Amino acid sequence: MAEMRIALPDGLRDWCEAQVRAGRYATTDEYLGELIRRDQAVRAGDLQAAIDEGLASGISPRTLDDILAEARERATATIANEG
Repeated sequence: MAEMRIALPDGLRDWCEAQVRAGRYATTDEYLGELIRRDQAVRAGDLQAAIDEGLASGISPRTLDDILAEARERATATIANEG
């Protein structure tokens, strides 16, 4: 298992330690690991929702040439605005 050193503001450190004292977790490492796993699950769900939305939207009427032309126009506009 890899080790990671993190710095937390006092209030967050106290919160983590309180979760352990309350018996919800055996260690602060376990608590932080659970938070990360939950975040991974949420983000994986967000990705799946985006995939499902794309599939449900059907096939675009635009051609590949249309899409590439729009991308070029956007890139040109972005470069012009940065200059």
